[in-house]
Order: sequence, then C-alpha cells, then structure tokens
Amino acid sequence: MSGTVALTYDDGPDRVWTPRVLAALRRHDARATFFVQARRAAAHRDLLEEMVADGHEVGFHCLDHIRHSHRSWDGVAADVEVGMEVLSRIGVEPRAWRAPWGIETDATRLLAARRRLRLWGWNVDTHDWRGDEAGEMCDALAARGGLRDGDLILMHDGLGPGARRDGCAETVALTELLLAGAERSRLATATVSAAEGEVAR
Repeated sequence: MSGTVALTYDDGPDRVWTPRVLAALRRHDARATFFVQARRAAAHRDLLEEMVADGHEVGFHCLDHIRHSHRSWDGVAADVEVGMEVLSRIGVEPRAWRAPWGIETDATRLLAARRRLRLWGWNVDTHDWRGDEAGEMCDALAARGGLRDGDLILMHDGLGPGARRDGCAETVALTELLLAGAERSRLATATVSAAEGEVAR
C-alpha cells in the first residue's frame, strides 16, 4: 500500500443505513470510524457491537446535535458528560470526538483535553447530506485530484439536522465507490486513531 485514508461517518447509528454501510466496508475488508450520537447508540447497541467486532472505531459525536457555538460552557460540558456516560454504560469508551458540524469552541477543546479525547475534523467533505448522487460526489472528489494519502473523509450514516435527503442510500453507494478507488490507488483504510499522524486532522 502507498498510503492511508480514513472514512468517517457521523449521526448514526441508524437501523436501516448503518448495517448497509457496515456490509459495504466488510466486502472490502475496510476499517472506518463512526462518530455516533449517544441516544441513537443506546437504542441500537447491537450495531455498535457489530462495528467493534468488525474492527471499526466508535467515536463520540454528541448527545444532542447542537452547535457548540450556540451553547453555553455548561451546555457543552453536560452534553459530553452525559453522552460519554451513555456510551460507557453500553461498553464503549471513545478516544475520538467530532463536535456537531465540526464546530469547536474553547469549551470543546478544554473538555476534550480533560477527557483525553482527540478532536477530529475532516479535509474531504462529501456533502452527502444534500442528497447528491454517489457519482456526482465522486466527480467532485476527482476534480480536486481524487483520493490522496492522508485524506479524512466526512460522510453520514444517519440523518442529522439540516439533512436534505430522506435516506442514506447514496452514502452506501459512495462508500463502495471510494473503497474501490482506494484499492486502485493502493491506499489502505484505517480508523482515525489507528492512522493518527498519517491522516488530516
């Protein structure tokens, strides 16, 4: 292999779409990171167990999907404290955190440091939440030079606030296309923590 890319998924798990994303990853023996909403995770514990069994990383996204820039310090603290406790009760202890919409504040950063959580953004936004077709999203990626060593790719396996689509079928299709492209480019896939230092923040 000539490099590493990290596929990441926010806003799940979702009973319909997360299993289809997991199946696509399994077909390519690929690893990914799922930044989960804690309430959804608690409702679909079996999907988290499947993620872990397949070698994926479960990261923390949020309890409630609210921009940290719209919350008080105490609001951000409560979200991470309660959300992480929910995940701990179902046997998950995340090391990675992606704030809602990737918006970080001073509170986000200090709380991450206190909890020894690594904050992650992305350098490739697929904009899959808009409902674009998988081929269109791949064309946009090709226009910036295709997949590159170190890419950290943002996708969504659940429907979050602001989504303009009624399902994640195109994300499943995009996952297949990205994995095929990575294989052609001899790029390995890794979780964000496994690839730390090799992928973009």
